[in-house]
Amino acid sequence: MACNAHAAGDAREHSLQRTVDEAVQPIRQQYGVPGIAVGVTVGGKHYFYNYGVASKDTRDPITPQTLFEVGSFSKTITATFACYAAERGALSLTDTASHAYPPLRGTSFDHVRLVNLGTHTSELPLFEPDSVTNDEQMMAFLHDWKPDHPVGTFRRYSNPGIGMLGYIAAHSMNVNFDDAVQNTLLPQLGMTHTYLQVPPAAMHEYAQGYTKDDKPIRLHPGALASEAYGIRTGTADIVRFLDVNMQVAHVDDPLQRAIACTHTGYFSTGPFVQDLIWEQYPYPVDLKTLQTGNGPDMLYKGTRATELTPPLPPQQDALLNKTGSTNGFSTYVAFVPARQIGVVILANKSYPIEARVNAVYRILTSLAGAQP
Repeated sequence: MACNAHAAGDAREHSLQRTVDEAVQPIRQQYGVPGIAVGVTVGGKHYFYNYGVASKDTRDPITPQTLFEVGSFSKTITATFACYAAERGALSLTDTASHAYPPLRGTSFDHVRLVNLGTHTSELPLFEPDSVTNDEQMMAFLHDWKPDHPVGTFRRYSNPGIGMLGYIAAHSMNVNFDDAVQNTLLPQLGMTHTYLQVPPAAMHEYAQGYTKDDKPIRLHPGALASEAYGIRTGTADIVRFLDVNMQVAHVDDPLQRAIACTHTGYFSTGPFVQDLIWEQYPYPVDLKTLQTGNGPDMLYKGTRATELTPPLPPQQDALLNKTGSTNGFSTYVAFVPARQIGVVILANKSYPIEARVNAVYRILTSLAGAQP
């Protein structure tokens, strides 16, 4: 019986390897991606599939520890930090931004709740103006900013929105955001090889990014970069983070409640429910719906939003996902709590979100079909 079980396990692993190969190799060929790392978690068991090199110059191979810029996937860490601040009693997501951060009193932020900042329903733009390069200039911009729609009625994806949520959460706890995330939150999550600033000792594991035109590039951070898009990490730490999100790996109760807070549905918008940064779809979900939710219109144009009253509690039969990009890196992460399955795909080149979603969807579908 033990031999039969071992053989069955080998067959599943071979099948998964084949599925990942078939999903990833066309991306490398079509878009000329130097390196791709895939991490898969199934009930807490991890599988890693690595393709290509971290740098065309060094030819170092991709590993589960290779550090990638994960762009807006960083926002899920910021959302967790904000919910942890709420668990500590430092703030409430129903507070207005100006109540939680008094320097904003007398501005449009008298009508923007913290939950709006974390669900892209504040009406803040996707990017701050080019003239804003530091936190002081950001605050000047925010003082003069006016929303185009009534706050909470429209979802417009926003870097400054989540950036301000992280900034305010750190202020409410009287800590520096970078220090608190790097030295407290990430270790508690078990993400010990994840950085906001890559230390010298880990620089050899930091992949070189490449633009669509194959020019080498790395992140040049702007205002509120750490909060909005500044994380560098690898597949090993992300699958650990997914395990915590699916309660396969356990953390202390306040942090687990903070994770649950990020899975709470606050607004219905387009094809999905907007949680705190995570985007939630009823599971099973078809590929077309997932592509629509991750499409350019949702990113650049936005859509009407309807507040859920009361908020939707965390759902097990759901697919939660998040994309991430910088000019030289691409990320997509998705997981299904009820099935305890999750996938992350990281690449050191910018390539279309549609191709990332196709690849991960194919892997998740294979995993779901293999389960009893």
